Amino acid sequence: MKHLLLILIMISLVVIGCNGDGDTPALSPTPETSPVEDVVITIGNLSDLTGPSANPMEYINMALDDLVEYYNENNLIPGVRLEVVTYDGQMDPARDIPGYEWLIEKGADLIFTPIPATPVTLKSRVDSDKVVLFSMAADKDEILPPGYVFNLGTIPQYDAYTLLKWIAENDWDYKTNGPAKVGGVDWNNAHGGALLSAMEEYCSAHPDQFEWEGGYLTNYSFDWGAEVEALRNCDYVYPGIIMQSFVKQYREAGCTEAKFLGSDTQAAFFVMVDDAQLWDEIDGMFFLKFSRWWNEEGEIVNLAKKLLYENHPDEAESIIRSGVGYLAMNQIYPMLSIIADAAEVVGPQNLDSQVLYDAATSFVLTTDGVQRLSFGEEKRDAVDAYTMYEARGTDEDIFRLHDEWYPTVRNP
Repeated sequence: MKHLLLILIMISLVVIGCNGDGDTPALSPTPETSPVEDVVITIGNLSDLTGPSANPMEYINMALDDLVEYYNENNLIPGVRLEVVTYDGQMDPARDIPGYEWLIEKGADLIFTPIPATPVTLKSRVDSDKVVLFSMAADKDEILPPGYVFNLGTIPQYDAYTLLKWIAENDWDYKTNGPAKVGGVDWNNAHGGALLSAMEEYCSAHPDQFEWEGGYLTNYSFDWGAEVEALRNCDYVYPGIIMQSFVKQYREAGCTEAKFLGSDTQAAFFVMVDDAQLWDEIDGMFFLKFSRWWNEEGEIVNLAKKLLYENHPDEAESIIRSGVGYLAMNQIYPMLSIIADAAEVVGPQNLDSQVLYDAATSFVLTTDGVQRLSFGEEKRDAVDAYTMYEARGTDEDIFRLHDEWYPTVRNP
């Protein structure tokens, strides 16, 4: 009892000593603080809603909206809320600058565009304004000198170099058979012209491996009779982006031995292959891709399938059959990762265009144990690795040929 009384007296003395006046304990006032609101980062999406590429762009826009919503709901960038504002550029270069200005007026902190010509139109403007622009497709010369345009997708020249190098090493025995005959066609567009020129360049640099039979660009013609005859003896043929008419006419002309060559660009239009029932005609076609296909497992493709079935269950199967559109998530994901990196370095309240630029120029993305994408102080093309797929007519799908990822070839 004495011990208990002693303890109580000691406690009371401590309290009185801390109080200072011996009456009531002194309490420090607790300041009232308002919760800090999330910083809003607005992505200006310069897309095509009603123009000639509106159909494939619909799934790209869908992927952007779904991934942004996923980031917000799961608070994946603490302190930041992402928003998307979209402008209908109608795939018309004349609308790029008005569209850019409209997006900036609406509060866009950065620009995203899946339209190939838009980075060309806007490069000098975003470099001057110091506004980061992420594109999904660009020619290698369009992103030079290094500035505020960052290309998240493939480069047609690098597609060509990597594709032909892979063929020489994995499919064509040039030491036994001599050089393979290669040619191609496309409508007169920047991507097709750049890719065919790069293929010719690679063939010229490796005459022991390849012989260039010619590249032909037409003004949106569906009659490929002359081009079919010119490429009749090829071992490999690039059939253009919208390849259905050429493929059909080439096979109907009795040209059955040549293998067709493609990439993610053609994989965006598989719905047309379905509609034209041309899977047998493209059987054995090679597709060079920088991302996994729907029939595989992987970090980003699994996320894409999860969000697709959760948000669009009734459309999911048809969207998958349509091609790579919704798999644009492979390019949108790194853009959001760059925003997250920037916010982590400086804090959400300090995010601005310069911070986004700095984060982009030091960005590296490793998924499934492989470095897939990166930027640098002088590097504005992201793709560091490809893998190869083959079309199988009986399955009406494409399948990966090897587990390996092949480094991007940037010189012929």
